[in-house]
Amino acid sequence: MTRYDRQIVLPEIGTQGQARLTRAHVLVAGAGGLGVPVLHYLAGAGVGQITLVDGDVVAQQNLHRQPLYRMDQIGQPKAQAAAAALAALNPDVAVTPVTKMLDPANAPALVASADLVLDCADTFAASLTLSDICHAQGKALITASALARAGYVAGCCGGAPSLRAIFPDLPERGATCATAGIMGPVVGAIGALQAQMALSVLLRLDPSPLGQLVSLDARSWRMGGFRFDTAPEPAAPLPFIARSQIHADDMLIDLRAEAAPFSPRARHIPPEGIATLAPPPSTRVVLACATGLRAQTAGIALRSRWPGEIALLALTD
Repeated sequence: MTRYDRQIVLPEIGTQGQARLTRAHVLVAGAGGLGVPVLHYLAGAGVGQITLVDGDVVAQQNLHRQPLYRMDQIGQPKAQAAAAALAALNPDVAVTPVTKMLDPANAPALVASADLVLDCADTFAASLTLSDICHAQGKALITASALARAGYVAGCCGGAPSLRAIFPDLPERGATCATAGIMGPVVGAIGALQAQMALSVLLRLDPSPLGQLVSLDARSWRMGGFRFDTAPEPAAPLPFIARSQIHADDMLIDLRAEAAPFSPRARHIPPEGIATLAPPPSTRVVLACATGLRAQTAGIALRSRWPGEIALLALTD
């Protein structure tokens, strides 16, 4: 008997499928509530190489939904703590921890080196950044989100429409786990579905989860979903950039009213003030806010009357 006998016995996997998993290299962005079940199941299944990107540390208030970590690991980098736990779980899997947040500057190279990407960051800016890069590189992306008692997982890019095609219209503001709360089993269930989609892509199972969204609502005990294979891509979406990608001649706009401008060069303008902004035609305007949602809304408003270049910056990523 071997570690993988119970999955090798499945006719759609067999020894050839297991060999595919052993050769696979997966990028996992985020080692939190979604990342923990994803990492457990990918390592348990024998995915050969995992690059794990997370710049956060283990925190006590997150342990109810991140059971991979222990009390004595509080304050340690999540990526390193997770890599150590996975090495104990399955020493055949090589986990490379990257102790920094994924952003538009480091993401292209990380995506390029992987066969498949999993978005477990559960942030607006990170999800769209990964979707844009995966769409451009032709890499499959399994993205997910969970909040309170509900969530979804979707197989994007890699020949399927992007995340932007699924959600072309976004709210001006969004809740977070810190403000709206989250139940551990809900995010665990969504993460398990995310891992199942990832394994199905790596094993080339039919039907493909690419182009499929699955939703869970634990308030009403309903699961749903739909195919989005023909969803149209939005024309020229506004890109996110990292702080390191700011140019010396950019016009920097900080849309936050709750904090001081993020840079001495940044102008503090509330979202409603964008209506009167008149940048020079050759200037790139960088719109910044905490999550990128207000920047996205302001960018759309500015684009409707100004033809210049616009970029978005999420200050918490």
